[in-house]
Amino acid sequence: MLTDFLIRGLDGDSFAALTDAELDELGAYWMIADSSPGFPCRVSLEDARVGERVLVINYWHHKVDSPYRACGPIFVREKALTANLSNCEVPTMLRHRQLSFRAYDSQGVMLDALVTTGVDTEVSICKLFEMPQVEYIHIHNAGPGCFSCAVVRA
Repeated sequence: MLTDFLIRGLDGDSFAALTDAELDELGAYWMIADSSPGFPCRVSLEDARVGERVLVINYWHHKVDSPYRACGPIFVREKALTANLSNCEVPTMLRHRQLSFRAYDSQGVMLDALVTTGVDTEVSICKLFEMPQVEYIHIHNAGPGCFSCAVVRA
């Protein structure tokens, strides 16, 4: 059964508002992308281009009161605009990566997970959403394990 879904990037305004002092306090820093793909932006859901400035910052991607609370490093392109994807649209940056899909219930408890290639993104999302108790899915880059984006039912 196919399920309509929506992939969401992070809100770019929350990163643009950070001052240099706040970035220092968080241990975050700017770097220049030296390969593409290689620096997937969690706001625009696009890979940074070679020579583009990206912020490396620790981010609470699963800030819930459960044992699955988690944070980790992410990249944010300078002046990135928040992705505005259509229903069932999959950003190109996911297509060429090995991905980990983690399905959570309304209490933030992981119910299921799977690892597959990005070309199978739609199939993986729909498979996990077959379980009615799944509220949302987090997609991670399987190799480094870092958070990529969230998926909700449309």
